[in-house]
Amino acid sequence: MRDLSRRSFLAGAITLTGGALLPRGSEARSAKTRLILLGTGGGPRPRKASSASAQVIISNNRAYVIDCGNGVARQLVFADVPLPTVRHIFLTHQHSDHNADYGNLIWLAWAAGLSTRVDTWGPPPLAKMTKLFFEMNAYDIDTRIANEGRVPLVPLVHVHELRDGGPVMRDENVRVTAALVHHPPVVPAFAYRFDAADRSIVISGDTTRSDNLVKLATGAEVLVHAVLYVPAVDRLVARVPNATALKASIIANQTSAEDAGRAAQEAGVKILVLSHLVPADDPEVTDQMWIDAARTHFRGSVIVGKDLLEI
Repeated sequence: MRDLSRRSFLAGAITLTGGALLPRGSEARSAKTRLILLGTGGGPRPRKASSASAQVIISNNRAYVIDCGNGVARQLVFADVPLPTVRHIFLTHQHSDHNADYGNLIWLAWAAGLSTRVDTWGPPPLAKMTKLFFEMNAYDIDTRIANEGRVPLVPLVHVHELRDGGPVMRDENVRVTAALVHHPPVVPAFAYRFDAADRSIVISGDTTRSDNLVKLATGAEVLVHAVLYVPAVDRLVARVPNATALKASIIANQTSAEDAGRAAQEAGVKILVLSHLVPADDPEVTDQMWIDAARTHFRGSVIVGKDLLEI
């Protein structure tokens, strides 16, 4: 496990329990398949403490980005992942804390030198979103092609809309499988499993307790699960005028840390990573409280996700 942040966290802020610590530094980097948490906060509101939901899996110097919350391109730069290495982008669902910078990531990667094909995967209306984004930014794109000699951007991007679970794609590095999860009222919503030669990683996306997710994650090494700390919801929603409706929505479409631990135990994963934390910036909710909640049912290693943490 490697902390790539330019900030230093207090000792013990990133904790594993129930298993050995993962390697840091050069040992972690030597692993063939790397997972970096780019953004670990839940919800669209910008925060100082964490970025919106995003993660990247790197295999043989190819980057597979899952979710594109606000600032994902800059987070990749902070993580020392060259933007031109992006090859595949996966959206779990169409909520702004997961898709706000989908188009920007492609556009900015191209501005940073991307000249190779990028495949994007996710629920409808992904094709329409992509088309409209390029139309909105056509002036800049066309100007840079003519003035800076860049390759045309639009032909590089190949969009694949997903409506059901099952096999998604396979290349020489990873095999990707999707499962439908339950995140009302957003339909469809997906979790993704990445099987590489050396490890299997599952990203839950946003979901309530999901048997489909448990099945998808069975036998995986790492499960990154979106989590809710239920006792803190009232403090979270007190900040907004729509508190009653927001609280009902959060409770109805997220998974408690306890149930995330239950899912990880049933799936038999080795490492549970708590991410998309809701609330993401409540000083009264400590890392140990997240861990204790998850370990109500889970006996493996638990990590409280931090931006730019490599696992």
